[in-house]
Amino acid sequence: MAEKNADKNSGVFTILRGARVFAPADLGKVDVLFAGERVLAVGDDLAAQAPAGWPAVEEVDLSGLWLIPGLVDPHEHFTGGGGEGGPVTRTPEVTLTMLTTAGVTTAVGCLGTDAVTRSMEALLAKARALEAEGITTRIWTGAYQVPPPTLTGSVRSDIALIDKVIGAGEIALSDHRSAQPTIEELRKMAAECRVGGMLGGKPGLLHLHMGGAPRGLSPILEIIGEGEIPASQFYPTHCSRNSALVDQAAQLTQMGGRADFTAGASAAARIGECLSKGADVKKISISSDGGGSLPRFNERGQLVGLGVGSPVVLLATVRDLVKQKILDIPTAVSLATAHPAEAIGLGVRKGGLAAGADADAVAVDQDFNVRYVWARGRLMVAKGKPVVFGTFERPAEHE
Repeated sequence: MAEKNADKNSGVFTILRGARVFAPADLGKVDVLFAGERVLAVGDDLAAQAPAGWPAVEEVDLSGLWLIPGLVDPHEHFTGGGGEGGPVTRTPEVTLTMLTTAGVTTAVGCLGTDAVTRSMEALLAKARALEAEGITTRIWTGAYQVPPPTLTGSVRSDIALIDKVIGAGEIALSDHRSAQPTIEELRKMAAECRVGGMLGGKPGLLHLHMGGAPRGLSPILEIIGEGEIPASQFYPTHCSRNSALVDQAAQLTQMGGRADFTAGASAAARIGECLSKGADVKKISISSDGGGSLPRFNERGQLVGLGVGSPVVLLATVRDLVKQKILDIPTAVSLATAHPAEAIGLGVRKGGLAAGADADAVAVDQDFNVRYVWARGRLMVAKGKPVVFGTFERPAEHE
């Protein structure tokens, strides 16, 4: 039944019933009603409450599944990443189904190490393409280096004038691949983000790639301590590098900032460690680094191995947080939905299942395996298989 909605959503009323709903709060077994691209209502027996004259309502039975908001991934390499081992190590672009089959319905794209063979213009175009194909996108302006590449000539103008730009990132700090920014350069960039955000009505965040070098977040903590730029302006990622960085991330959340942990095998334990050090869980999120390279360097900084990030690690980490009893289900789900949505300025529309929110939802089994995905009311994945494909994807590859 669900597959009928694969190619249309305008004017369609859809009731998802039978699932236990984590919105992300645990609502128990309630119905969720979509009206086109928005959630119209969440409650009991919504089909019976339909007034006379309503158009036909499609009902989707999700009995035995859990329904959660669509995942919000604040760190995706839409145009690929890598290149640390030469041109052959440049990773490929992200495709629509890489995201949707992992439950991602909103994502923020960034550049990384390589802003030489990749550009902000290409990143913006790819973000627009993914949105046209069905999900919601935003981007970070800049890359590892300082001063960062931009679209208009300045970070401030990019944030204020370009609709999809929400802040600057990923700016590399405490990493041998960074431009070794001084505290003064970081201070000025944070100020540019803040004012650009004010002018554009956006978060204006400084999104930092954190390496494992000893200084960690100390320059950022020093800037915050000066009292002019608030902690809420900073959003570092890859905060699980080492215990010292985890400790600094906890401090940052206590000061009102946010800390993002890259999902993966060790993420749950590192988040648990951060919480044990007094971190504010409401200021913690997870991201996938999808499409980015996962290089391994030896003690001399030489590349010895390379992988590619995938958004599938998001729900795997949510599962680990629950199975290891670090967080309850609603809070674990929030780290991949409500928390990043709030961080990137989309907390009203994204990250929750409530009347007025975008109709983004993921039905999972109790091991957090994706079964169904809706993005803005459109069915993207059914029975674990994509039913909507990117322009150049081949459906046969998913059979």
